[in-house]
Amino acid sequence: MRSDHVQAHSTADGPARRPFAWTFTTPLYVGAALNPINSSIIATALVPIAAELRVPVGSTAVLVSSLYLASAVAQPTAGKLAEVLGPRRVFLSGIVLVLLGGLAGGLGRDLAALTVARVLIGVGTSAAFPCAMVMIRRRAEEAGMDAPPGGVLGGLAIAGMATAAVGPPIGGLLVGAAGWRWAFLINIPVTVIAMAMALRQLPGDPAHDREHGGFRAVAERIDLIGIVGFAGSMTALVVFLMSLPRIEWIALAVFVLTAGPTIAWELRRSAPFFDFRGLAANGALARTYLRQALTLLGVYSVMYGMTQWMEAAHGFSTVGAGLLLLPMGAVSALLSRPLASRNLVRGPLIASAVTMLLGSAGIMLLTSHSPAIAIVLVSLVFGVTSATTTVGNQTALYLAAPPEGIGTASGLFRTFGYLGTITSAVIGGIVFRDGASDHGLHTLGVVLVAAGLAVLLLTVLDRRLMGRGTDRGTGTADTVDSTEDLGAVPREATLETPRENRAGENPV
Repeated sequence: MRSDHVQAHSTADGPARRPFAWTFTTPLYVGAALNPINSSIIATALVPIAAELRVPVGSTAVLVSSLYLASAVAQPTAGKLAEVLGPRRVFLSGIVLVLLGGLAGGLGRDLAALTVARVLIGVGTSAAFPCAMVMIRRRAEEAGMDAPPGGVLGGLAIAGMATAAVGPPIGGLLVGAAGWRWAFLINIPVTVIAMAMALRQLPGDPAHDREHGGFRAVAERIDLIGIVGFAGSMTALVVFLMSLPRIEWIALAVFVLTAGPTIAWELRRSAPFFDFRGLAANGALARTYLRQALTLLGVYSVMYGMTQWMEAAHGFSTVGAGLLLLPMGAVSALLSRPLASRNLVRGPLIASAVTMLLGSAGIMLLTSHSPAIAIVLVSLVFGVTSATTTVGNQTALYLAAPPEGIGTASGLFRTFGYLGTITSAVIGGIVFRDGASDHGLHTLGVVLVAAGLAVLLLTVLDRRLMGRGTDRGTGTADTVDSTEDLGAVPREATLETPRENRAGENPV
């Protein structure tokens, strides 16, 4: 979008002149940060919760898995609802659920109540990212922008990924100073602020979103049967993965019995919830999902696997281990915004794969006698991985997803990320089954090297990324070589981003 083009669309109401002013983006960023922070903040509260409720420490793992499971199912569902019912309405509903989850957890007296609270928080926080992507895409189209609003996507990347690294240290400080209930109660002031900003600053939903008809009409438009089938099969798959290396045959059977009919149902529909045919035809989007899952497997293996190793084998306290990983989040946050503002895809994705390989090799060299600075250096490398994968894949998602399906596609993007996260927990449980030892850490490093190689191959052999353009220091990015492979994205909305386009974005 050229700057003169922006002026041509300017009106007295402001949004057309500055489509992405801070008043619009801030509530989106706050909402998007709730899910990653809640995903990681609970880690330091598990032991105190077990002690006060007098339950085994192992049983509190349900508080982690329940949020992952709820989020994996709810993200694409929230995206579909945002496309049909309106993103602002769904965004606000999600904030209310997080508020209720914070209250339920803060007042909970047993593990069942806390689990319900975590499910509410997982479902509620899942609305923010897909709703934000829908609102950003619509706002960009209203402003006549041909290129992705890179600065805005960069802020969303920081909120959606980099903030996960600050969860453990924040949780350690909260639990240490005020008790484990504040791992839940912290959501109350944050959601009140987010709600006030969203009500005041986010635009109302379009008329066609508000005129959605009765329940049967809505159920048909969102493909309720497809959503239920997806939820059942995804739940069974996640339960199966989290039970490994022990095989949960019932979960596997439920997955097979629900996945088959769901796929058959979706293939018959003209507007399915999960468009299998569309995803098979849109290779760029499918590869983006796969790269995201594999790379987050590596990032979260470091966040959780190395944390266990630092506490058990190296002797660091919970707070100390969390603080050692804090620079990882800082590096991710510092790099995300400038990279995203240039709308680069190929370069960041290659950097993501290479740094994942380097960091994984570094893990294989660490021992329980390694100095703290060595651990910090390895985490810093993965901080670069976190930033580059989030920025590159998020921009690729924005371009590859059909405009009318950006909400569902964004939700599935997060779902694949959660599958990578869950798989990292499974791998960590396997390699540390006899204790968090140096041998287990080195085995984890070998697994991550293999995953890094897969990510590198998915990137360098992808001719849609490598076809005609190159990332250049002038700030342009590679041009994707196939309009068909970008779904419904028009030819002009490629990854090529002239300087005047970026100047006209007016990002925060």
